[in-house]
Amino acid sequence: MTDGSTVGTLAKAGAILDALELGPQDLADLTAITGQPRATCHRLASALLDLRLLDRDDAGRYTIGPRVDELSAAGSGDRLRNVALPALRRLRDDTGASAQIYRRKGTRRLCVASVEPATGLRDTVPEGSLLTMAAGSAAQVLAAWSRTGSDFPDEVLDEVRSRGWAQSVGEREAGVASVSAPVWSADRVVAAISVSGPIDRLTRRPGRRFGAQVVAAADSVRRELES
Repeated sequence: MTDGSTVGTLAKAGAILDALELGPQDLADLTAITGQPRATCHRLASALLDLRLLDRDDAGRYTIGPRVDELSAAGSGDRLRNVALPALRRLRDDTGASAQIYRRKGTRRLCVASVEPATGLRDTVPEGSLLTMAAGSAAQVLAAWSRTGSDFPDEVLDEVRSRGWAQSVGEREAGVASVSAPVWSADRVVAAISVSGPIDRLTRRPGRRFGAQVVAAADSVRRELES
């Protein structure tokens, strides 16, 4: 038989997580939003911090923790790869560039799937590679819609959210440019789809050249994930 006090504790912890959908909150905010005593909110928030289900921002406010994204990604990783591969191949063929899809994994990003052009210069990123979240257009996209902190300036992420794609030129690797767009599912960004290749091919304004195609590929993946 399920213990009633345990269920009640889980419900109270769930209310704290629900409150953070509104954005970062301090302890007073959590108390007001959940209607729970301050001591209860503090005790549960501390436990959730230990489990990495909560985190803190630079102002000390509570935020959704990295473990939430990790659990979500772990449950959808294989399906994301299978769904994304046809879109990546079309994107590769249309652009002549390498194409990848990434999801966030803790403080880094994981290459879930990658396809390369048959000829010409490539930007080879093997599937399973863990790359930095501090550089590259895919990192910008994942950071722009993440609840956790970022190494990118706020104005950079604001611009990414405003135009719907990110670009980088020589940011992650010298001589390489890339364009990335967010893949949405159930009202949240679950991945970033990218094209990358030599600057000579993608130019120093790769978003102007390929942004619309990458956004269209991301939307194709979204439709398949939600079907």
